[in-house]
Amino acid sequence: MKNIKLLDCMLRDGGRLFDCKFSDYEISQITDRLSKSNIDIIEIGFLRDPAKTNYTKNSTFFNDVSQMSRFIPRDTKTKYVAFADYGMFDPDLLPVCDGSSVTGLRVGFTKKNFNQEKEGVKKALRDVKSKGYELFIQGVNSLGYNDEEFVEVLEMVNEMEPFSFGIVDTYGAMFPEDVDRIYSLVDKHLNKKIALDFHAHNNKQLAFANSINVINLCKDRTLIIDGTLEGVGKCAGNLNLELIVNYLSDELGYNYDFDEILDTIDEFIRPLKNKYSWGYSVPALMGGLYKSHPNNIIYLFDKFRLSCKDFKNIISMIDKEKRQRYDYDDIERLYLEYSDSKIDDSYALERLKAKYENKKVLVKSPGHTLIDYKSNIDDYIKSNNPEVITVSYTESDFMCFVGNKRRYEKLIDKKHEGFVLTSNVKNKTDLEDELIVNYNSLIDRRYALYDNSVMMLLNLLKKLRVAEIAIAGFDGYELGKENYNDESFNNDRQIEKTDEINREISKMLRDFIDKVNPEIKIELITPSLYEGTE
Repeated sequence: MKNIKLLDCMLRDGGRLFDCKFSDYEISQITDRLSKSNIDIIEIGFLRDPAKTNYTKNSTFFNDVSQMSRFIPRDTKTKYVAFADYGMFDPDLLPVCDGSSVTGLRVGFTKKNFNQEKEGVKKALRDVKSKGYELFIQGVNSLGYNDEEFVEVLEMVNEMEPFSFGIVDTYGAMFPEDVDRIYSLVDKHLNKKIALDFHAHNNKQLAFANSINVINLCKDRTLIIDGTLEGVGKCAGNLNLELIVNYLSDELGYNYDFDEILDTIDEFIRPLKNKYSWGYSVPALMGGLYKSHPNNIIYLFDKFRLSCKDFKNIISMIDKEKRQRYDYDDIERLYLEYSDSKIDDSYALERLKAKYENKKVLVKSPGHTLIDYKSNIDDYIKSNNPEVITVSYTESDFMCFVGNKRRYEKLIDKKHEGFVLTSNVKNKTDLEDELIVNYNSLIDRRYALYDNSVMMLLNLLKKLRVAEIAIAGFDGYELGKENYNDESFNNDRQIEKTDEINREISKMLRDFIDKVNPEIKIELITPSLYEGTE
């Protein structure tokens, strides 16, 4: 059974690259050529509230479906649709569908819309159907939902009974395993009468592979695959329509006119390449890794001359929620903050390597087990003769690692062999017993607790190529117990989030151990709520 349909979103999603400023001639020609190529569905543009967007021709930002009708060829089997973002169009202004213009409307909503305005979303969807349009539901950023939340969306979709529902990889962040997981939820919970749409972006160069994956998975319902000519779109762009056309035609026997597609690319897409750039790049990859709105990527790329590593670090600094939007003032602030903390730490790393490279290292975190298991720790030191480094507290014979400015200020006058400081604590020093390392090179902002000092030190020791790491006093947090070896530490912030903190640090430690295995052996030598991660 040929259950696959192709949807071209060139005039809508592709057009976002240049604010949808297609000439009327280009719109007419592209729709006509795609129709002649036997593309099943063509998305002709955005439908926007006239109070928010003023349509003045030579654009695919429309205010009324009647403005689209002149671009739709007569006597065609191709279906024409428009895209409406919830909150950006007024369903009350939507005329009854009479077949003279688009016959379907794709309605997109965000997780925030779903959580805070669910009834409003449902009303808008019902209104589209009641006016006689085929309803295509597109939930933005499918990866933004956990499994339970996604099932809630699917339940609402079943209630609405649309023509289709979309898995949307808004930031090009999906790996094939993500596709498998989300598809399994769809397969189990979405009514089989509802078509499935897959919308991919190419930040990780996986748009084509992920689309093939969905094709192989989806055999018992109609499947719609979105794409654009030559992958046109903001930042990394979309699935290349010509790739999927060729695959379906040559491998699965579908009847698309590949030559007509190529002619359309030559005439209308190649000229765009002289004015605009899109496609895979390392900055676009960062957008996929950190699920960031493409405008953040474009602004950083155009505004600042950044190395790839600096680009990654600044994108990772943007708050997770804010990454999905764009705030140029916030990006400017983060750029300045990052610039202030970035240093040349080559001298510090050279000295630290001389001390720790290929050595056994004992990391002493300030948990209460340092007191309870002191004799065990002393025996370990006697038997193994490791280099010892403390974290956030001092002992007179050992180096002390500090990743927090307030903690450093409490320790300045205490006895120690020397300090290893991160550059957010201090970005320069004249003291011989202080070494400063780049803060941003030791953290991964994909974790909520990325600035945990023990994890930062472990990342530093990895850079220093130590042979083995033993960890003591990395206890975890328990309510009603003394968690630290020093009363100067504050327990207050852990009171309500103990389990959450323990889970997050456990994951960070487990991921670190997996990453360095087998090059570096990791051992927890005192009891720890994290020790199941060994």
